Amino acid sequence: MVAMVSKALKRKEVELGFIHIPAKNRAELMGDMPPPFDTKLNDLPAKVDKYGRIWSDYLKNRYMVGTEVDISRNDFGFQIAIDGLKQEDKSMKEAKTLELNKVYLGDCAEILKNFPDGKINLIVTSPPYADNRKSTYGGVPIKKYVEWFLPISLELKRVLSPTGSFVLNIKERAVNGERQTYVIELILAMKKQGWLWTEEYIWHKKNCYPGKWNNRFRDAWERCLQFNKQKKFKMFQKEVKIPMGKWKDKRLSRLSEADRVRDVSKVGSGFGKNVSNWLGKDKAYPTNVLHLATECSNRQHSAAFPVDLPKWFIKLFTEQGDVVLDPFMGSGTTAIAALELGRQYVGIEKMDQYHKLALERIADFYRKNGHQIKLLMEEEKIGSS
Repeated sequence: MVAMVSKALKRKEVELGFIHIPAKNRAELMGDMPPPFDTKLNDLPAKVDKYGRIWSDYLKNRYMVGTEVDISRNDFGFQIAIDGLKQEDKSMKEAKTLELNKVYLGDCAEILKNFPDGKINLIVTSPPYADNRKSTYGGVPIKKYVEWFLPISLELKRVLSPTGSFVLNIKERAVNGERQTYVIELILAMKKQGWLWTEEYIWHKKNCYPGKWNNRFRDAWERCLQFNKQKKFKMFQKEVKIPMGKWKDKRLSRLSEADRVRDVSKVGSGFGKNVSNWLGKDKAYPTNVLHLATECSNRQHSAAFPVDLPKWFIKLFTEQGDVVLDPFMGSGTTAIAALELGRQYVGIEKMDQYHKLALERIADFYRKNGHQIKLLMEEEKIGSS
């Protein structure tokens, strides 16, 4: 038996992200479970407090004040629906559209709500860093950074394919001589949303900006955090292999007997190696440290990353024809990387001047490479026929 109650949402509920179950319906809806307790709301993490309020990031500013909703509970948690229709009803899915190879102008927190579920294969982005680029993006206060980003990450989780990956390029600031912790706090908060923090890649900036501080050295790296919805995801490791280098010719020319069997580590770690396995090979798998120069040619954007950064992740996590999303598109670097590799792109950019710049770069790319793009598209059609 599924219990259900109806109510109109109040302003505080909409703004803060909760639904207050009417006192007269609590026993019917909550059953014998004494609050507070963890639960699910529309299959996403939620909590019920001792006052009978269901809290979830899913609810923050999702509906208009006064919206009539139905609240029900089953074996898996709570469900919220409008006019008797489930939020994930097929008719609502069909109403959401996604136009490929387009850069949307506007706030990604709002535009993402109009995208259908699970259509994105890879998300690569570098959002505004806390209190940085105030002259261009206005800056997000350090203490509010996690609160600002969580509604966005929740939508990104919804639009990402179950086998897709989300790569977040970010670095915490130092204030008053101390590194801040908002990136760590964000990781923990995203895990509560249901994200899996799969890996942390390091972008080593080979030509980092010079500088000197009394208590630390210049910044030469940034985080590239990989998140997934499930443990099994698309990954093509062979696509990012790197040359082994000249050292192998001398080393492999004089193999000992120990090199021809698995040599187990003497410290008891369980790790081992068989050097003879490298015979006949020219490439090896890379580490999780990417050695790439920063962007020097793009003077019109204050925080552009090099095109090789998104290209590396696009090669690793997607196939030709897959869809790559950058919700903070900036000057269009991720779109260019996707096009160069025969992928489709979707971008979102809220600043008009950067939106125009991205469109100009994409148009220029098509002018120079239009025939190559057509060939890639034909190859994709042949491969899928």
